[in-house]
Amino acid sequence: MDADASFDPGDLPLVVDPVKTNAADLMLGRRTIQGQGSKGTWPLHARIGNRVLAAELRRRVGVVVRDLGPMRAARREDLLALNLTDRRFGYPLEMVVRAAEAGWRIAETAVPYHPREGKSKVTGTVRGTARTVKDMRRVLASITTTPATARAAAPATAPAPVPASAQAPAPALTAQVTS
Repeated sequence: MDADASFDPGDLPLVVDPVKTNAADLMLGRRTIQGQGSKGTWPLHARIGNRVLAAELRRRVGVVVRDLGPMRAARREDLLALNLTDRRFGYPLEMVVRAAEAGWRIAETAVPYHPREGKSKVTGTVRGTARTVKDMRRVLASITTTPATARAAAPATAPAPVPASAQAPAPALTAQVTS
């Protein structure tokens, strides 16, 4: 989760518990604005960009989400096995895309989103926004799968990949905190 006071760590169970109980492989916290409405909480250009990305995820990989979810949970070993390469602003998108390509069960739940403390390095500057667009375009260009609905309709030639979480009992969970 972001470490800018926009989330309450007390809400982590909302995101972690479905992974812990094996109801999901990747759980995303969908932001629900609290406090002063969107003013000072989530800039308009970021909300629009997030909606566009969510629509692209639905269209291109079949993941039905409304938010990339800055609060996320997954099993550590499974997350490491995705071999994520982006270490900048494309990381959240790459995580969802690679998880979808691996056949993970991806879900989201509402989490309260409060006005942040300080200025965002992503949405608070023109440079940060431009870098984010560049990184996320690169991730979108790397998509190698078809939407899940198309995969389900196609004849299966091999079994779908099963995340290690479905094979091993209770591995460690990872909750990510970023600044």
